[in-house]
Amino acid sequence: MRTACGKSGGTMRERQAMRYDGVDHFLREGRTALARGPVAMIFDEDGVELASTIRHHRQAGFAEVLVFMAADAPAPEGIEPMIRIGWDRGEDGALCRNVNAVIAAAPGTWLYYCYNAEYLFHPFCETRSVAEMLAFHAEERREAMLTYVIDLYADDLTAVPGAVSLEAAHLDRTGYYAVDRPDPAHPGRSAERQFDFHGGLRWRFEEHVPEDRRRIDRITLFRAKPGLELLEGHVFNEAEYNTYACPWHHNLTAAICSFRTAKALRRNPGSRYDIHSFRWHNSAPFEWHSRQLLDLGLMEPGQWF
Repeated sequence: MRTACGKSGGTMRERQAMRYDGVDHFLREGRTALARGPVAMIFDEDGVELASTIRHHRQAGFAEVLVFMAADAPAPEGIEPMIRIGWDRGEDGALCRNVNAVIAAAPGTWLYYCYNAEYLFHPFCETRSVAEMLAFHAEERREAMLTYVIDLYADDLTAVPGAVSLEAAHLDRTGYYAVDRPDPAHPGRSAERQFDFHGGLRWRFEEHVPEDRRRIDRITLFRAKPGLELLEGHVFNEAEYNTYACPWHHNLTAAICSFRTAKALRRNPGSRYDIHSFRWHNSAPFEWHSRQLLDLGLMEPGQWF
């Protein structure tokens, strides 16, 4: 089992650990960290596998990794130096507010965001860094990349009640589908090159998941520019950023392999006692390798060789 993907884009700059009260404090005193990208933003919700999440994205080749944590949360061990930024996950719109503040401060920089216990994979990431991949994507005149959130879960909830196990992680091999996304600007029409994607635990246990949280598509890799804003639902205020490909050919897509839904289903009293196992006949051990995701059609290499 490996929890990191990609050829390192170089060691993190030598510095002492930096801690900021919030994103505004960071942008006043630490925004030089945004000078070169790509920059990853990890939003810690509960501390579960935070250290492995940080290590994975550092090794993927991000120039900087910003870690958003509650003020009283203990620091993860073994990952210093670290840029730590305070955030209140209970605040309405907290994720969007923090991401949009960074967007406004870093025009032209490639950004990425995820939660703890989530791991980015892109085609051939074992030998090519995320920076190399985004440079290629930009040459194709793309400023954003669609990522599919692929649910991970422990196969034995008796042995792992919290459903999070890197060693025993499983995913669904089938059950993924897409439906047309309505175009808000043209009622009765579908949005061009946009779909709502579904599958995984949110599909199999949809009675326990609010309807507005059942999608598995998320635009998590994007280039910041003036006026760009992340909206609720993991989409942007600019339609082209929400498309899965350009009009001419298929583009790269990536996958975020995530324990987040499994954690939520195990913590919610309404689902915890109704679900005794996440495993079904289409479960497969997760191999922590991009080849498995490509073979299952869970990400697209496009013209990326």
